[in-house]
Amino acid sequence: MNQIFSKVGSYWIGQKANKQLDSVADDINSLSTSIEGGAKWLVNKIKGKVQKPLAELLKEYGFPVGIFPRDATNYEFDEQTGKLIVFIPTICEVGYKDSSVLRFNTTVTGYLEKGKLSDVEGMKTKVVIWVKVTCISADASKVHFTAGMKKSRSREAYEVLRDGSEVTKF
Repeated sequence: MNQIFSKVGSYWIGQKANKQLDSVADDINSLSTSIEGGAKWLVNKIKGKVQKPLAELLKEYGFPVGIFPRDATNYEFDEQTGKLIVFIPTICEVGYKDSSVLRFNTTVTGYLEKGKLSDVEGMKTKVVIWVKVTCISADASKVHFTAGMKKSRSREAYEVLRDGSEVTKF
């Protein structure tokens, strides 16, 4: 009888352990995608390098701070190549005070230099239909979006951080 209880008990414990391990693995997998954007930030913080806020980086390169949604705070920037990767928690749209709308994927990439973000991936704007933004440039009074054609908009509309509205499709 003890052997039966021992086998049943070890089987039950084994099943429970497997379920727990599967649950932990699922948690780790879902966590890893959200951590991916912040991992470099964490490593830099541990090394003692504090990454400046995204808004500060944008200002430094001549862009208004409200180009990205408010919750786009994690990013990677390689100063040598100029490659910028901005992580956004969900696919979203942001409406600006000039009635323009930008749609963001969960990752937006491009090459950042003074007054210009080129080779943009992960951003669209509505020009009758949704069109991929390929380049953004900024000067003292305007922000210029290249999305099939060049569209200039008032810089003032992008000076304030705005919340994104979650959408299901990029």
